Amino acid sequence: MITAIVGINWGDEGKGRMVDLLASRYDIVARYQGGNNAGHTVVNERGKFILNLLPSGILRPECVNVMGPGMVIDIAHLHKELASLQEKGVEVGAKNLKISDRATICMPYHPLLDGLEEDRMGDKKQGSTRRGIGPVYSDKYMRKSVRIGDLLFRDVLRERLADIVEWKNLTVEKGYGHEPLSVDELYDWLMTYGDPIMDNICDTTALLTEADDAGKSILLEAQLGALRDLDYGIFPYTSSSCTLASYAPIGAGIPGRKLTGSIGIMKAYSSAVGGGPFVCEFSGKQAEELREAGGEYGAATGRPRRVGGFDVVASKYGVEMQGCTELAVTKLDVLSGMEKIPVCAAYELDGKRIDHFPLEQALEKCRPVYEYLPGFSGDITGCRKFSALPKAAQDYVRFLEDAVKCPIKYVSVGADREQYIEMF
Repeated sequence: MITAIVGINWGDEGKGRMVDLLASRYDIVARYQGGNNAGHTVVNERGKFILNLLPSGILRPECVNVMGPGMVIDIAHLHKELASLQEKGVEVGAKNLKISDRATICMPYHPLLDGLEEDRMGDKKQGSTRRGIGPVYSDKYMRKSVRIGDLLFRDVLRERLADIVEWKNLTVEKGYGHEPLSVDELYDWLMTYGDPIMDNICDTTALLTEADDAGKSILLEAQLGALRDLDYGIFPYTSSSCTLASYAPIGAGIPGRKLTGSIGIMKAYSSAVGGGPFVCEFSGKQAEELREAGGEYGAATGRPRRVGGFDVVASKYGVEMQGCTELAVTKLDVLSGMEKIPVCAAYELDGKRIDHFPLEQALEKCRPVYEYLPGFSGDITGCRKFSALPKAAQDYVRFLEDAVKCPIKYVSVGADREQYIEMF
């Protein structure tokens, strides 16, 4: 069994929370794309954890966790993340964390270039996290990057690094006017943060293939959501990788294997970090109240998230792009206390109502068509059966299920690991 957990919308849907929950049912959890530009928040009996690079199954001691070849890994950030887990009593070693030798290293000059370019763009900046994700993926496809496996071949690594730095300084020094990069400093950086993970490096393709052949279950974890996909998202306000379930086996390291399921995660309302069109967006007091109620601040950056009502158009598109077989709805509890629940049922474009998700140029012109469903009140965080929810909350979940045309299997009613309802 190979299942993907993916985001339906703009990211921050609660994938980490669901991966942590479902990881107890899987032997292996593998991240298949992205870097430390987004965060997965997990709350359990040990406290609150924010994971940027590590798979969210890392908090389940029985799980083997894999960082796949589709990832871009800032090894200095990984060092800090591992140290933070150890401080909280979470043991991570070579047995439960495997890092693909084909994964790309996000070097110190990648965040540098990310920030320099955002500053150069001024008011036209794309809202990058400045974590270097765009530049490192660019280098990967230019075939001028350092990979995790290069750490195993020190005799040729320095020469390769020198060639890359010579090329990169054409941009850093002669393009942006920044002081040049130092080969010695970068090589020392690789040794400092590479040495502690040497025992974790392996051929994850062989690992996952053998596991699948042996009948073990594998959960593939995405970062961000369908609307941030490089090809099918709101370009150029996207990530620089493929966030779709169809890429999951490739990015995890088993391109010849097929998914048996795709679990899409979506919030009971909408949120987004970064620039780009966001048709359903609230403003003023309405936005502030929902943002505070949901704690809508970026897990990786701390930036306040843009918020709005559930977007039927965007969510239906996301479900289709992700090929979802079932869904999980998170943060239903945040809507408790609303007299009426706003839902963006359609868009208005040039005076006409549309229900399809258009290109970003058209999205900029779209206006939300809001409808309102009856609200509900009371504390629902203790509900463990769908029938225990207020009738209006049940009706809202069924409305979402019908609107996006995919069955909802899980409903999260709180941040803690066990605060959820399993529908079937």
